[in-house]
Amino acid sequence: MTRAGFVAVIGAPNAGKSTLTNRLVGAKVSIVTQKVQTTRFPVRGVAMAGDTQIILVDTPGIFAPRRRLDRAMVQSAWTGAQDADAIVHLVDAAAELAAREPGAKSADKRAVHDVQSIIEGLKANGQTAILALNKVDSVKRERLLEVAQSLFDTGVYSEAFMISASTGSGVDDLKARLAALMPEGPWLYPEDQTADLPARLLAAEITREKLYLRVHEELPYAAAVETAAFQERKDGSVRIEQNIYVERESQRPIVLGKNGQTLKWIGQHAREELEQLLERKVHLFLHVKVDERWQDRRELYGDVGLDFDA
Repeated sequence: MTRAGFVAVIGAPNAGKSTLTNRLVGAKVSIVTQKVQTTRFPVRGVAMAGDTQIILVDTPGIFAPRRRLDRAMVQSAWTGAQDADAIVHLVDAAAELAAREPGAKSADKRAVHDVQSIIEGLKANGQTAILALNKVDSVKRERLLEVAQSLFDTGVYSEAFMISASTGSGVDDLKARLAALMPEGPWLYPEDQTADLPARLLAAEITREKLYLRVHEELPYAAAVETAAFQERKDGSVRIEQNIYVERESQRPIVLGKNGQTLKWIGQHAREELEQLLERKVHLFLHVKVDERWQDRRELYGDVGLDFDA
């Protein structure tokens, strides 16, 4: 008897959701950068555990939204949780502890506030989740148990796992538990498929990852990548044209770099990874455009399954 079901991975920005999803799948399905709120829409990764197929929904981070894009991202995360067979709430254990120390960083305080808002959201929806304390390799065990107990006492968790998504510690136990929770039924994807992401969207995500890896300090959270053309060629290669949108003219030179070297680096590394993923030669052409209202373009939301009117 086979099993198949959906698991929503929710958490505050930068808790490690994409790293965990990639680890469970055993392949890269979500982009990972130093920048918080990198994941902007639910990404489905397909993990296999014996006769069980686990469709992991890597959701955007849940935080206090300020802009239209923020609201759409947070709504999509909660929608993913409501539709899932199981929910994993990933919590950055190191940030939880750091926030309790005198002189705690504002980023750690925000992360703890976001965790509390997720707990309240689960209570309001009448949902329970599996608590996964992440980054435990950087925390002393006695302090870790303190955090686990305080969170578990909120009453929204059915069980708790202590893991490190980056090293894989404890992840196999979590995966086995998720597999046991999946309902009986046929597989929803072919056995060798690792992600449910259209090629055009995959290409845009890979380029966006390289963009933030290269200029994450200089470029604020105000850029988008759109695949304008994806053309299969007779020789088996593919021609991809993409637009990189920034909000201000002053941000354009940051992406271009001196003599176009930054854009060349982004394009080269995106092309190399796309050739590995698509298993064919890729001709990638990048254009940097200024559009101060790109976050208000309805078509960009529909392309990635976000609700423009959230």
